[in-house]
Amino acid sequence: MNLKNVHSIYLIGIGGIGMSALARWFKQNNYTVGGYDKTSSDLTKALESEGMWIHYEDNVNQIPETFKAKDSVLVIYTPAIPADQGELNFFKDNGYQLFKRSQVLGFLTRELKTIGIAGTHGKTTTSSMAAHIMHESGMPCSAFLGGITQNYNTNILIGNHEGGNGWVVAEADEYDRSFLQLSPDIAVINNMDPDHLDIYSDVQSFYDSFNEYLKKLKPGGVVIRRVDVDVQIPPQASKAVTFGDSIEADYRIHNVITKDGGVTFSIDNDFVRWNNIRIEMPGMHNVLNATAAFLAAYHAGVNIDSIKASLRSFGGVKRRFEYIYKTPQLVYVDDYAHHPTELEALLKAVRTVFPGKKVATVFQPHLFTRTRDFMQEFAQSLALTDELLLMEIYPARELPIEGISSSVLLELIPTTNKKVVGKDALLKELSKLDFDVVVTAGAGDIDRFIQPIKLLCEERYGKGN
Repeated sequence: MNLKNVHSIYLIGIGGIGMSALARWFKQNNYTVGGYDKTSSDLTKALESEGMWIHYEDNVNQIPETFKAKDSVLVIYTPAIPADQGELNFFKDNGYQLFKRSQVLGFLTRELKTIGIAGTHGKTTTSSMAAHIMHESGMPCSAFLGGITQNYNTNILIGNHEGGNGWVVAEADEYDRSFLQLSPDIAVINNMDPDHLDIYSDVQSFYDSFNEYLKKLKPGGVVIRRVDVDVQIPPQASKAVTFGDSIEADYRIHNVITKDGGVTFSIDNDFVRWNNIRIEMPGMHNVLNATAAFLAAYHAGVNIDSIKASLRSFGGVKRRFEYIYKTPQLVYVDDYAHHPTELEALLKAVRTVFPGKKVATVFQPHLFTRTRDFMQEFAQSLALTDELLLMEIYPARELPIEGISSSVLLELIPTTNKKVVGKDALLKELSKLDFDVVVTAGAGDIDRFIQPIKLLCEERYGKGN
């Protein structure tokens, strides 16, 4: 990759959360930035307001000439774009400098000290926590995040890296083996639940990819993994530590107390104990996320008092247990959960924070393959809600699979208050239900219903807190 003569950046799939972070990085570094996305969204509108050119029709003729100048443009695409997409093939067929998002991220971070956050679940929250800690501590830090942080209202932070100083925090995404493009100094693995089996040939290949990721660790690097993550520590690692709530972990989590919507806990090892660590987010999964971020920052050189203060001030990430509406009578929580383990963690957290309350959940399955591969697990997770409205499967990049549907999944869920609903009937059906807490979850376009559902809540109980 050569950026020497590049003046313009064109991103195919610019509205994706990872792609938009790259778009913002290049824009803030004075490149002309534009791109294509299938549909307009709040994120693409935000990018346009920041001075980027975006269009929504797969039509090469609509692309301005500044993005067609072969010698001065870099084209970036996401693997979520279909292989037959017209603009993508135009740039391929005409020999443009064309790279995947993960390749560009790897290139941008290669010369800087990098914290790579891997794991099937919790990458975005953990990365955002780690980046917030570094930023608040005054350590130069850039971050490429998979969500919009509440503290900064963006998915990117850009630090001062003059002289090659400071750190980069990056999500190490296993999808499409993207994390193999990174070369971390600190490699964190939160968990390894099988996923993306449309990409990996089998479960073992999925696990093997995490070992390949660790082989990318820079000499003298540090590996931080949850205690139940079984990986091979590469010989170039100077240190490898584990964390978790079991006695076998090097860093052990204790005294977990949920109060006022957040959690206080302690971490110790054989030599030291850190007490009164507080996060304003519920759920044991977030305690684990916070512990991973704590240890990453600690091994990057941040002092303990700064880490604790930063975790306490961390405001969360949009669509990660995000309170959309809150009154004494009714609460609305939205979350990105799209894997059965994430759904289980979400609904258990809701039960912990709101014990005894009646919970209604609206869930949109994401991908036919994921629904097929984890049909029984989804059924068990969704049984944790009192009322369920199950939307049709969001296909994303996939075609339908015969015999795989939301109706098939519904039959497997061992509860009675459940129903499959289309998008046009969702609000009507939700308005019929009696509940104290409503949860929306999914990684498709369910986010387009957040504001309408918020309005429905306001119609019942007025403006929220």
